[in-house]
Amino acid sequence: MTNSKNINDTEKTGWFARLEQKREENTSRFKLLNMVLMVLFPVFITCMAEINQFKKVGSFFAFAADRPTVIFFDILIAAVVFIFLLALFRKGWVAVAVQSFIYMALSIVELFKYGTNGNHLILSDMKLFKSVKSLKSFAYIKITPRLIIYCLIVVAVALIIAYFNPKLPRHIPVKRVVAGLCCVVSWVGLIVFPSFYNPVYKFFKLDTTAATNAFILNEKFDSNSFLAFIVETASESYANRLRKPENYTEDYVDEITDVKTDPSEDFNGGKKPNVVVIMSESYADFRVFDELDVDDKYYEGFDKAVEEGYGGVAITPTYASYTVRSEFELLFGLPVRGLNAPNMPQRELADREQPALAQYYKSWGYSTAYVHPFQSNFYSRSKIYGEFGFDKMIFHDDIDNVSDFTVPVEHYGTYVDDKTVYDQLIDLIKTTDDPLYVHTTTMQNHQPYDQGEDPNDEFGNYLQWVQHSNEGLTVFLDELKNIDEPTLVFFVGDHFPSLRGETSVYNQLYLDGVTCSVLYEQRYFIWSNYDADFSKIPENNVSFFYMPYVLLNIIDAPRDAFIEKMNDFMETVPIYSLDYDNTIPDNEELDVLTYDRVIGDVMSPCPIPDELLETSKNSD
Repeated sequence: MTNSKNINDTEKTGWFARLEQKREENTSRFKLLNMVLMVLFPVFITCMAEINQFKKVGSFFAFAADRPTVIFFDILIAAVVFIFLLALFRKGWVAVAVQSFIYMALSIVELFKYGTNGNHLILSDMKLFKSVKSLKSFAYIKITPRLIIYCLIVVAVALIIAYFNPKLPRHIPVKRVVAGLCCVVSWVGLIVFPSFYNPVYKFFKLDTTAATNAFILNEKFDSNSFLAFIVETASESYANRLRKPENYTEDYVDEITDVKTDPSEDFNGGKKPNVVVIMSESYADFRVFDELDVDDKYYEGFDKAVEEGYGGVAITPTYASYTVRSEFELLFGLPVRGLNAPNMPQRELADREQPALAQYYKSWGYSTAYVHPFQSNFYSRSKIYGEFGFDKMIFHDDIDNVSDFTVPVEHYGTYVDDKTVYDQLIDLIKTTDDPLYVHTTTMQNHQPYDQGEDPNDEFGNYLQWVQHSNEGLTVFLDELKNIDEPTLVFFVGDHFPSLRGETSVYNQLYLDGVTCSVLYEQRYFIWSNYDADFSKIPENNVSFFYMPYVLLNIIDAPRDAFIEKMNDFMETVPIYSLDYDNTIPDNEELDVLTYDRVIGDVMSPCPIPDELLETSKNSD
């Protein structure tokens, strides 16, 4: 047995040695062929990555014929990447393997992302890579025969190149270093310096339209296609990075907040109601589109709450994804536009105690809680939101089977049933001695919408989910009527839902970057189980970040100079969102206050005690 094994190992070793010897011979024997393979590879991998997006080869060639300069740009970028990898590894097959993997991986991720939520991939999305376990529950991942064929073609070409074994001579290290440095300088220039990349983009006729909303961004993708889109949006993201405002000084902050305050606010004679903020995942009222003829039955619970309370429209800062943008505005009472509208604003915050709205409620004697029936580490919520002033944070993690919920957890579809969240809110109200401020971000209505009577009827399934949420909402409000604690409820959806890219109902509506503003208008209701004064609610539409101040006005909470100033802004700048209206000019005062409170030194009036804030800053 031992001899047989040794013979087999020897045969394998001999076979591998002969192959390696053959490859070494091919390096010198096929110099011209190897040179051709190296020159053509950037063209090949560019075409394969783009064809994967178009799905059909004919569609790709039609685009190439219509936008040849864009394809030339893609090939040039691929060549720069390949030269760098070749300079780094020397061996041609290693450079080919690395670039093939990177290009096809990005192409496949883009394919699945757009197919999942109708939004295209940008490099900043890669920050979510560490949450890939969570993302798998969101995505529609469909491995098609066409995708397999394209990947096999790339693998086959990589193996052919590996067989012929092109590589650089060992005696040119200086040239390799120079070539690699030139590539790095080119990348830096293309991303960082407008004086370099603007003429380059203009020469190759790339679409450089400022992407102020998701639809304009998608239109840019149609013009630039995948690879040029990735590069150009990287330049745009860097140009829009958050920087300290030039006029950010203590004197200017004092000037902004130099407003009269009324110290007489006393919670309507000392009566502090519970304040419940429900941001419902992907909840949206599609009845705004007459052509869809959506039945009122799906929204009966919402309509009933409006009849019993007050209904209005708030302008959300996002569409189809990036829930944390809406969450930031409701938790802080500040505009994401003040941070240059990042997709994930929580990643911009200073690592210290944050003057979120929960801090105000704590200073007024409230207990504070945050409830989210999903993983605590998604968007790093447990770590980051722990600095927002919440006494209690309640999460539920199906993947790791860990839950902070104190009520039985049930699911509806993929995620935790909204009724479970409402039960948890009731339990918090009943078991908390102090008045309660609680923010909850639900999960039930998050995609995928492939469950229901017809797995292929994504929109129909979504409406079924919304109806179920409304049924639970009615039960929740009825229970509050029987609780002898004054409670104010604010309910709003974070954004319109993510629906599949090419087959979604949005395509039926023929929306574009100009006509999509209705998708940023979210209906809300404010409801109470006591005689709340709704007369201070603005009749006009206002941005999400003003809604916390609307609630403070209803409960007659004290106003410091900051809150007073934000109420002034609500009258003079009721909407501050580029996604909704890109003609709204920048407001220096809003931007400076936003920077001050979440990034800067918190020089504006703040509910956090000075000693705690200073300790927090010194520990950074």
